[in-house]
Amino acid sequence: MNETKITLIFNSANLFETLVRKFNSDQNFSEILSGSVFALVARVVSAGLALFTSIIVARFYGAEAVGILAVVNSFLMLVTIFTVVGTSTSILRLIPEHITKYSVTSAYCVYRKTQFFVAMVSLLIGTVFYFGAGILADKVFSKPHLSFFFALASGFVIFKSLMDLNVQAVRGLLLRRTFAFMQVLPALAMISILLATTFLFRHPNNPVYAQLAAFVVTAMVGVFIMDRAFKRRVQHDDVVEPITLKEILSLSLPMLLSASMHFFIAQTGVIILGMFRTESEVGHYFIAVRLATMAAYVLFAVNSLAAPKFAQLYHSGKMDDLFHVAKKSSKLIFWTTTPILLVLIVLGKPILAFFFGESFVGVYPVMILVVFGQFVNSISGPTNNFLDMIGYQRVFMRIIVLSAVINVILNLALVPFFGIYGAAFTIMISLAFWNTCTLIYIKMKFGRTIGYVPLVRWN
Repeated sequence: MNETKITLIFNSANLFETLVRKFNSDQNFSEILSGSVFALVARVVSAGLALFTSIIVARFYGAEAVGILAVVNSFLMLVTIFTVVGTSTSILRLIPEHITKYSVTSAYCVYRKTQFFVAMVSLLIGTVFYFGAGILADKVFSKPHLSFFFALASGFVIFKSLMDLNVQAVRGLLLRRTFAFMQVLPALAMISILLATTFLFRHPNNPVYAQLAAFVVTAMVGVFIMDRAFKRRVQHDDVVEPITLKEILSLSLPMLLSASMHFFIAQTGVIILGMFRTESEVGHYFIAVRLATMAAYVLFAVNSLAAPKFAQLYHSGKMDDLFHVAKKSSKLIFWTTTPILLVLIVLGKPILAFFFGESFVGVYPVMILVVFGQFVNSISGPTNNFLDMIGYQRVFMRIIVLSAVINVILNLALVPFFGIYGAAFTIMISLAFWNTCTLIYIKMKFGRTIGYVPLVRWN
């Protein structure tokens, strides 16, 4: 028996070594694989910390506290989409572009102008929501007691906005390890503050306070890192190419639309549940979705490094290499996400019971619906990044807008009657719809696809 175990371990190690060697032998893909390591580790650690945080909130503060925290987070995510105005994406292009064409000082000027604009817009919109918190809680959510949380969160809009901007700006400077740290920092700060407040003085609102404080910590650290990183590189004789705010916004606004549509697909269920259902039901739904979307962290890690390679190969006219790398990225996504999804299907109930308590076992069917949507996401590969990087971003924008419209309509139609089941079914349909439409478009346009399922030929 022991010899058999040793043989199996030895064979598994050889298989793993062979797979790694095979991936690394492909120069184009090895850049993505090696570069994804930091991003993937950071996302896994961040996901683990976020999951641990959810466990603490569920165990020590109850499902209602989880629900309130989910609503506050969704509120801030929605507001900051319009305060950041797509600049968190456009800054990824502007910083390296100005460094390459002009100088580090020129890129620094672009960053500072963008940062100042985001801060001013955040203060303005945060003030509006502060005074309108009562109306929002009473008229939209029909829960007047939430007005305190909306008013409180409004004061932290500026910190959430600067955090989002700076996390992406770090990527623009190609600081991979710093980017990984910045991804982990919000979850690390949240769990640290929550644990301290939980054991020092217990208060029902501790989870919300800890989350808002984590945004402050991450935003300030991001500002410090970016300022120091730029100032260490600037030269007195640097050439500065002026760029107007209008030019920055002309690039950022189309990206705002895509970002807002992604938000609607991911968060509309939480918001509409908050309007029609109790905080406890929102909390149960939030936990189910958080578990089901664990695999999405792998997808994000691969996409973050694959996207620039897609652009490079496409604009070099290397179409065969482009689809080869895209297909390999899809294979990597499939083989790293599918085991996670299978574990959730097989062991979902024990996981929910052990980590969150018996009261959360009932959301297992909800989690399974979202898992099916995530599986379609996994087998489709990096569809949105593929189209964005090869100049077909308007095509994807139309697909994602249509998907978001379907998402909102289905949520409004189903949630009042079916609650969390309606919200979960909607997110499953939305994920399947936009991924399928994108794959069909790529197939029709190029005659081949980037999706991957073992033993199935899609080309």
